[in-house]
Amino acid sequence: MLFNEFTFWIFFSIIVAILFFIDLYVTDHRRGQITLKASLLWSAVWIVTALLFNVFIYFYLEEGHARALEFITGYLIEKSLSVDNLFVFLMIFSVMGIKKVDQPHILKWGIISAIIFRIVFIIAGVSLIKLFHPIIYVFGVILFYAAYKMAFGKEEAIDLDSNLVVKVLRKYFKLHPTYSGRHFFIRENGKLYMTSMFLTLMLIESSDIVFAIDSIPAIIAITKDTFIIISSNIFAILGLRALYFALSGVVDLFIYLKYGVALILFYVGIKMVIADLYAIPTIISLCIIIFTLAFSVILSLLQRRRLDE
Repeated sequence: MLFNEFTFWIFFSIIVAILFFIDLYVTDHRRGQITLKASLLWSAVWIVTALLFNVFIYFYLEEGHARALEFITGYLIEKSLSVDNLFVFLMIFSVMGIKKVDQPHILKWGIISAIIFRIVFIIAGVSLIKLFHPIIYVFGVILFYAAYKMAFGKEEAIDLDSNLVVKVLRKYFKLHPTYSGRHFFIRENGKLYMTSMFLTLMLIESSDIVFAIDSIPAIIAITKDTFIIISSNIFAILGLRALYFALSGVVDLFIYLKYGVALILFYVGIKMVIADLYAIPTIISLCIIIFTLAFSVILSLLQRRRLDE
């Protein structure tokens, strides 16, 4: 029995609402910091849940075979880009001096806004292609640049004095001089102050917008199906907090992962640019992405082992 598109949207919305609540509130331990064991467990739960949802797409959605392939391919792209984004979060938390016990609180609000931004960008991107098809070549150039920047760009330290986001916020709000726990704003002596928590949240939001500009064209290169793009994006974002704490302690192990992600961005850029001449089958894209990610992770682990020896 196949479900129509509208019914599947309702089913998807209910599932996401439940998972969203579990991810952001049930797993938000009262003790604060998410342990490594819990983060690994919940990361596995979110990945398995995404795979199960893809099984439903395969069996119960019209053209399920093709759309399931598109979902898992898009999910892998977004998940790999999310991992690279987490490394930036780690750097922001370090520079801002945010305690680990307070980091889940920032990531919770970051995920909420990230989902909103992604949906807006996806709808805008797909609409642009429908209105003006040649925009795909602009998206292709964006992907090539993103691949080059990821592979050869230098990791720049965050300079708070020259950062545009910090400059704008400091223009309208005074920064409270002391660490104030989970509060975003504090009123003291009749004056409203923003805290380092709020400033950190805004830095994370701005970095996520930059990553979305890279990632949305990447998945549009795989499919222009709005349902598949949105669902794979949201499933990739769900569980991001657990994944962050699972990877934060082993970030140095994956030294070649960014090069693998850069190759994937370059590949999907080519796929998008030549789409009018030749449509590369989704199954080939899926195999290339899986092989590239696996190879970069294995190479990273082998290199780390050599360095340790």
